[in-house]
Amino acid sequence: MPNRLGLAYRAGKLAVGTERAVKAIQNRKAELILLANDASNLTIKKVTDKAKYYQVKVNQEFNTQSLSKPLGKSNIKTVAILDKGFSKMYEK
Repeated sequence: MPNRLGLAYRAGKLAVGTERAVKAIQNRKAELILLANDASNLTIKKVTDKAKYYQVKVNQEFNTQSLSKPLGKSNIKTVAILDKGFSKMYEK
């Protein structure tokens, strides 16, 4: 699955980072949120509250490393998937 995350990133189908992901949720562009299970309580609350309000599913199966590595970045806690097709690969 990590290869698919990198593919989605290169295709421009992700909003990477907590602030960008929250903006994508508010703009109703996010299909699914991948939230690191080792993110801070504040980040988890901020993202899950916003996602719940806008009725966007959240997947917390991943940790920071498994979200960051396929994107070639470090310390990524939140990724919003903007494409319905890519989001289906990560739904529980």
